[in-house]
Amino acid sequence: MFASIELSNPWLIAVGLNTVLLAIAFFAPKKLLTPAGYFHAWFLGVTIWGILGWQGYAIVMFYFLVGSGLTFVGMAQKEAEGIAEARSGARGPGNLWSSALTGTICAIALLFVDEPWRELLIIGFVASFTTKLSDTTATEIGKAYGKSTFLITSLKPVPRGTEGAISLEGTLAGIVASIAIAFFAWGIGLIDLVDVIWCAIAAFVATGIESLIGATIESKIAWLTHDVVNFINTAIGAIVAILIALAWKSL
Repeated sequence: MFASIELSNPWLIAVGLNTVLLAIAFFAPKKLLTPAGYFHAWFLGVTIWGILGWQGYAIVMFYFLVGSGLTFVGMAQKEAEGIAEARSGARGPGNLWSSALTGTICAIALLFVDEPWRELLIIGFVASFTTKLSDTTATEIGKAYGKSTFLITSLKPVPRGTEGAISLEGTLAGIVASIAIAFFAWGIGLIDLVDVIWCAIAAFVATGIESLIGATIESKIAWLTHDVVNFINTAIGAIVAILIALAWKSL
């Protein structure tokens, strides 16, 4: 009995699974993370699996694998234009936590609340990754395939890769990506079907605000780094989704 209880402990599963997966990734020829990034990813993975189980972990993996894959779309062209991600797309701790800190906060908060806040925090968790995948997709597809890129504040044409720039191709791709990961979250039983809509709307709103920040104040405030803006982006996405869900439930 003791052995079966221990083997079913989600935290032990989380430690074992993440250790194996990240060891494989560490020795793989293509590096998706920096050396420090692997350690931080291990901590993130253990935390999310320990609290939300395989469903929460699946959302993180969906974002990470799709987002990392999109980084390499049109990489040669992006590098030639000087708009590619640093380190050939390998994520470091800053990249990792700017994307996942909001979701991690939502997950940890689940340990201290009951319903209905648990349901709302799970929506926030999903919305944070929905928002980040939408942003990443819009950025990477826009850099690779955007034919006309405009500054969101003035709609004046600007070069691809400009902070605060948007393109039709990137925007549409971002919307599709947000719906895809939200539907995935519904498909694995993490959120209700109606929550897919709230997460997609929140992602669209938050990504637009992130572009506004990039076009206006990001370069003017020293502490407002790209990682900080990404965290703000995911936080807005989570908050907007939670507020919409609250409003819907109150009707």
